[in-house]
Amino acid sequence: MRLNFDFELGSIPSVLSISWIVLEYIAKIVAIGVVPENRRPSSSSAWLLLILFVPIVGIPLFLMLGSPYINQRRARIQAQANELMHEGADDLPDVPPSLGAPREFVSVAQLGRALTALPMVTGDSHGVISDYEASIARMAELVDSAEEYAHVEIYIMAWDATTDVFFQALERASARGVKVKVLFDHIGSRKYPGFHRLGKRLSRAGMEWHLMLPFIPWRGKLRRIDLRNHRKLLVVDGRKAMMGSQNMIDSSYLKKKNVTIGRHWHDIMVELSGPIVATVEAVFATDWYTECGDSLGIRPYEGDEVEPEVGGQTSAMQLVPSGPGFTTEPNLKVFTSLMYLAQERLAIVSPYFVPDESLLAAVSTAARRGVDVELYVSEQADQFMVDYAQSSYYRSLLEAGVRIFQYPKPQVLHTKCFVVDDRYAVMGSSNMDMRSFGLNYEISLLTTGGDLVGDIDGVISDYQEASHELTLEEWEKRPLIRRYLESAMRLTSALQ
Repeated sequence: MRLNFDFELGSIPSVLSISWIVLEYIAKIVAIGVVPENRRPSSSSAWLLLILFVPIVGIPLFLMLGSPYINQRRARIQAQANELMHEGADDLPDVPPSLGAPREFVSVAQLGRALTALPMVTGDSHGVISDYEASIARMAELVDSAEEYAHVEIYIMAWDATTDVFFQALERASARGVKVKVLFDHIGSRKYPGFHRLGKRLSRAGMEWHLMLPFIPWRGKLRRIDLRNHRKLLVVDGRKAMMGSQNMIDSSYLKKKNVTIGRHWHDIMVELSGPIVATVEAVFATDWYTECGDSLGIRPYEGDEVEPEVGGQTSAMQLVPSGPGFTTEPNLKVFTSLMYLAQERLAIVSPYFVPDESLLAAVSTAARRGVDVELYVSEQADQFMVDYAQSSYYRSLLEAGVRIFQYPKPQVLHTKCFVVDDRYAVMGSSNMDMRSFGLNYEISLLTTGGDLVGDIDGVISDYQEASHELTLEEWEKRPLIRRYLESAMRLTSALQ
């Protein structure tokens, strides 16, 4: 009897072990059929490797982070916004008639409209600002000119000595009766000093504000924690707008280490007026409604009887919003399509260049067919994983003939833009990485004609003068441990 009892006790671990093995294999078999659905091959392979080899880590991570879609409510709101954006725009052509653009470029603009519902319209550029503090000061001046409202949407916000001039302008505007509405990303902003006081300070000044993509489970706000609203924009009275890559925080990002070593972020912002402002405002209105349910409406396009000629400061412009609410990755598709138009020169600035297969093919193919392709990156990225994942592509790019320019460390080249044949340009908040294409809400501006393309190209020329050109011979001398880390980080970058 005693022997039988011992046998029964001993069999319990065996049963548990067998059950665990069976469940593990069931999960792996299910994963093979579920993970690749609607997912790019590189991402599928990375997830499957993690799940098959380290299931205890891979399965929970996939359940928390594996879906590229945010939730049905946000997707539904984006669809509704797209319908509203059609109002007043149905009679507008895909591109301004005065542009006289070649058919292949018109097809890119048509693609952008099909993906986002936003046509290419005219807009006036009032200059690209590459001086960090000067752009903050200009945003403050625009807010000081506000008579009705000021709408602010910026990924990272911190009220510090550098940004005080902007927040003081918002306070003054609110005090004189201007309706001030502010959006900033919850996860993106919370790690910086003053985050927990920021909302209280805004409220005391009479402003309305909301967190974008809040992750506060104890308040019922539960979502994928890796999603971000990465947009940076300001709209004043529907007359003026600013957008670009710069966050509302000191250029050191308030980190002691950055101050000690002299690390600063370098960005660009552009000031806009004209019909393009309505599209920037529509993006803010959609995000505001998404976060708080308050409908601001979408201001209709103001169609002039005589459309301004595209020339001088007036350009043709098309806004390309993107993010999890869009299931078609508008920024990736527009970017790659535009790059395939390059015949002479393609200059790309991206702090985080971790391309998917289609973007890598567009860049490499351009170089191999004789286009002068230039890639501008930081000598050392501010994020460890991105630094190694990005540099894992350098060898293949250099072999294809891409010229890589490294902005000297400890500086961080945070600008996101590219120029094609000195005729077309894109700038905004979107990086050239899989996060910006699938997980972040972004805003980019496609432009041609006028002075804006030349202004962006001028900034790139300044970056080239300050940068070191990396050669294949130099890159091949890097140590083996770095090569290993590059491969490992490249694999993790595909987990989305």
